[in-house]
Amino acid sequence: MPVTAKLSKRFYDTFGEEIANELVDWFNQVDETYRADLRELNELNFARFDAKLEQRLTELDAKWTTRWTELDAKLEQRLTELDARWTTRWTELDAKWATRWTELDAKLEQRLAQVKSDLVKWMFAFWAPTALATVGTALGVVSLLLRR
Repeated sequence: MPVTAKLSKRFYDTFGEEIANELVDWFNQVDETYRADLRELNELNFARFDAKLEQRLTELDAKWTTRWTELDAKLEQRLTELDARWTTRWTELDAKWATRWTELDAKLEQRLAQVKSDLVKWMFAFWAPTALATVGTALGVVSLLLRR
């Protein structure tokens, strides 16, 4: 959007129409040249800025990629360590429970053997008098039968 230079009426009256128009045209050409130079300079500066921005973004991307890779490796290492610890703890717990179940099983078998032994004793204690009474009664019946 070029700005047309205007001169005062007195300037036109003093120098005349032709010189004043020539001066206005020259001002407009100078203005257009400066504008073109400024546009070109702005485009060059923007191109430099864009290139520098692209370079910095690439560097930043590489930096973040490196950091994420390091973080991922560190996390993977810690998860592996945690998994190893939990595996060890579960193995220890499993061994403890196996030992306790074995001990409990042995105690239970011992207790059942004791109960069996006590049952046999009590059965004999109740069976012997009953058997003696039965034998006594049978002998009494036999002796009564033989007496007759």
